[in-house]
Amino acid sequence: MSEQWVVVAWTPDEYGAAALDHALGEAAHHGRAVVVVNGSRGDALVDDRYAGADALADVRSRLADSGLTHDVRQSVGGEVADQVLAVADELGAALVVVGLRHRTPVGKLLMGSVAQRILLGATCPVLAVKPGPGVG
Repeated sequence: MSEQWVVVAWTPDEYGAAALDHALGEAAHHGRAVVVVNGSRGDALVDDRYAGADALADVRSRLADSGLTHDVRQSVGGEVADQVLAVADELGAALVVVGLRHRTPVGKLLMGSVAQRILLGATCPVLAVKPGPGVG
């Protein structure tokens, strides 16, 4: 595949916004395409990180405005990190960008971490970002 991709693990919140901002900057700087991945394990009706139609329309509009080649993928089923990693592997991604959430050690132990699984499982560089000061 001739196109090099930046894969964004995106959620419709300040963490996803930070990831998308950085991904667009990296893609523009390096002349790459962007694919936004939003997923859920299957509990989409109660998963606030799974984007609704309005949030997806906003992301598509922002991607179109960027002028970059882009795609948006949304999936249900399996671990979200695995969904992101599968897209990165499929496209031979040059970079994966993920937003980091502040979590307590107990929260990490009980719930796992999508970002951690992406960091450990990716075969390409991963950029982990946080929202700016005062956010989150």
